[in-house]
Amino acid sequence: MGSLLRSVSGVRWGELRDATGAAAGGIPSLLSRIAYGDEDTARIAVDELGDAICALGFVVGEATAPTVPFLLELAGSPHVARGAELLDLLGDICRADQWHSAAAATRGRRHDASYQRQTGWETAARAAVYAGRSIVEGVASSVRPEEATPARKLLEVMDDTRPFPEL
Repeated sequence: MGSLLRSVSGVRWGELRDATGAAAGGIPSLLSRIAYGDEDTARIAVDELGDAICALGFVVGEATAPTVPFLLELAGSPHVARGAELLDLLGDICRADQWHSAAAATRGRRHDASYQRQTGWETAARAAVYAGRSIVEGVASSVRPEEATPARKLLEVMDDTRPFPEL
């Protein structure tokens, strides 16, 4: 895939599902289109990727956490045109708490355990965003406001969210 996204092939995408189905069918090619496509191609790919890994802007899935390091890599690259949109997507992922909220609402009821897998996806996705803080801080120090402003916004989101409590 080039110098960017070298380790994409090391992820077992075929074992993961995203909101659109099998992750292997979409995520690697979407990441490649973001990294190497023209402006319009990258914009469309960011939108499609957002739908796949953070549906509706607040529902993460099984493939979200494994995708986050690549989003961070792309957002931190000066050669990727849609960095601000990637940072916004990372903010959505970091804020996502749909599954934890649903689990909390059913606590003590018969369906309580049914959210265990999904809350794990949210926990892992948020942790993956936190793990990329140094990349986001680097982008936030840019002299170019179109890069620095969304990175600073993501840092605020990261500061305002906390790890999920044990359910």
